[in-house]
Amino acid sequence: MTDHAGRLAARRAETLTTIEALSGRLDGIIDSSRYETNDDEHDPEGVTVAFERAQTAGLLEMARAELRALDAADARLAAGTYGVCVRCGRPIAAARLDALPAAETCIRCAGRR
Repeated sequence: MTDHAGRLAARRAETLTTIEALSGRLDGIIDSSRYETNDDEHDPEGVTVAFERAQTAGLLEMARAELRALDAADARLAAGTYGVCVRCGRPIAAARLDALPAAETCIRCAGRR
C-alpha cells in the first residue's frame, strides 16, 4: 500500500466512523422528538432541539460528501491520476494532499473557484 493509498484509507475509516456517530446522534434526536411535543414558539428548548437536529444533519451531509470525494480520489489513484490537478494537469503539492487527501485541484486552481 502506497503512502497515498494508506492516507486515503485512514481518512476513509475516520469518515465512516464520523458518519456512523452522526447518524446515531441524528436518529437519537429524531426518536426523542417523537415522544415530546416541543412548541418552538413557547418552549425555549424547542428551538435548541430544532437547531441541534439541523446542525447534525448538516454535519452528516458534509461527512457523506467527504466520503464521496474520498471514493473519487481512490478511483483517481487506481487510474494513476491521483495527485494531478483535474483542471490544469499539474501536480498537486504533497502538503495539500497531506491536508486534503481527496483534493482534486492544485492550490492555484482551487483559488480560482
